[in-house]
Amino acid sequence: METEARDIAEVPAVEIINASAVHLMSAAAVQCGLAEDVPADLDEARKLINALAGLVTAAAPEIGDHHARPLRDGLRSLQLAFREASPIPDEIGKGPGREVHRFGYLATTRR
Repeated sequence: METEARDIAEVPAVEIINASAVHLMSAAAVQCGLAEDVPADLDEARKLINALAGLVTAAAPEIGDHHARPLRDGLRSLQLAFREASPIPDEIGKGPGREVHRFGYLATTRR
């Protein structure tokens, strides 16, 4: 346990944030039906996309535009995939991750 704590302490925060975002993106892509032979589960996809939007919104000021831009691009791609997979699309601007990402709910909690 001590070795694991030391190992994780050596990893920069930006790498942990990016790895977390990639896991969320991968899971959301699968839940949007982008994986072969896996049916879409849009309820689960919505949760994952909302979580990703919250992470991106909260982390962007800390990690800088250079690291945040690809995360935002991935988020937008997932939002589009969700919209295309949905039999009844959400209103424009109301899809998963839009409220958090647009208004920065989590970013406003910083001091």
